[in-house]
Amino acid sequence: MVSNTLVETGQVVEEAFKIRQRYFPDEINFYAPGLKSYSIPGFKQKNPNAFLPISVTGAGCALDCDHCNKKILEPMIPLDHREGLFKMCQRLKASGTESVLISGGSKKTGEVPLTKHLGDVKRIKEELGMRVMMHTGVVTDEAMAAALKESGVDGIALDIIGSNETIRQVYHMDATVEDFDKSLALLTKYELSLRPHIILGLHYGKFLGEYHALDMIAQYPIHALVIVILTPMHDTAMFGVEPPPTDEVAAFFKAARVALPQTYVMLGCARPMGEYKKVVDRAAVDAGLNGIAYPAEGIIEHSQSMGLKPLYFENSCSCGC
Repeated sequence: MVSNTLVETGQVVEEAFKIRQRYFPDEINFYAPGLKSYSIPGFKQKNPNAFLPISVTGAGCALDCDHCNKKILEPMIPLDHREGLFKMCQRLKASGTESVLISGGSKKTGEVPLTKHLGDVKRIKEELGMRVMMHTGVVTDEAMAAALKESGVDGIALDIIGSNETIRQVYHMDATVEDFDKSLALLTKYELSLRPHIILGLHYGKFLGEYHALDMIAQYPIHALVIVILTPMHDTAMFGVEPPPTDEVAAFFKAARVALPQTYVMLGCARPMGEYKKVVDRAAVDAGLNGIAYPAEGIIEHSQSMGLKPLYFENSCSCGC
C-alpha cells in the first residue's frame, strides 16, 4: 500500500525517478490529441482529426456533477442517432481520423449507456480498422463486461473514486467505492485493457480518496494509469475553487510511480493552465511519469535534460502507450 506516510518520510521522493530508469527505456511520450489545437516549440499538432471524442448522449447526463455540470461533454462530437456510430466513424475516417473515444453522459448509477452501440464498435474495429477507446463509467454488470470484450474495444477508460463522500457530494451518484472496485475486477476478469483515471483534488480542491483509489488500482493488471487534476470551470459549482497545491500533486505523482513501478503512468489532458501547469508538468517528469498530454512550454527541454528522449503522438495518452 502506498499512503501519505511514504510521501512524508521522503522515501517516495528518492525512489520515483530511479524506478522509471529501472523498468522503462529512456523515452517520454508527449501527446496532442484532437481535442483542441496545440503548438509549442518542438511539437506542433499536424492532424487535429487524428483522435476525436464522441458522446453517445450528446450534451445529456443524469449526474450534474459539481466539478463538471456536463461541460466535459461540450467539446465532444454528439452522435447523430439517425446516422449511427458506424457511419459516423466511417465519415470521420475519410477526413483523417485514426482513433476515437466513445463516451457520453452517465446514468445516476454511474454507467454510460453504451450497450446498443457495441455492435457498431465491433464493425468499426473489423471493417474500418480504427482504434477505439471507450469511457464506460461504472461497470458492475457481468453481461456488460462480456459484451465490451466481444466488441474488440482497444481500451477502457474510467474514473476511479476512492471516497464515498466524494461520490455522493460531487458526483451525486447512486454508487459506492465498492462499485468502482467491482468495475475494475469485472473488467479485469474479461481481460480488457484498462486505463483508469484518478482526478486529483476532486473533492472541492482537496485530496480525500485519491490514495485509496491508487491502492485499489494497484491490485489489478492495468495497462496505464492516467492522472488528471481538478480544473474548476465556469457554470459549475466548483467555479472559483482552488485546485490542489502543486506540492501535493507532485507527491502523488511520486506515490503513483512507486505503487505501479512497471505500469505506464500518464499526466492527462485536464489540469489548470498557466504557471500551475508548468510546475506540475515539470513535477511529472521529475517523478518518472511516462507521458504528458499537451506539455507546457519548456517541458520537452526539461525532459531532455533528465536524459529522456521525447516521442510525439497525436492520439490520446490513454491509448498511446
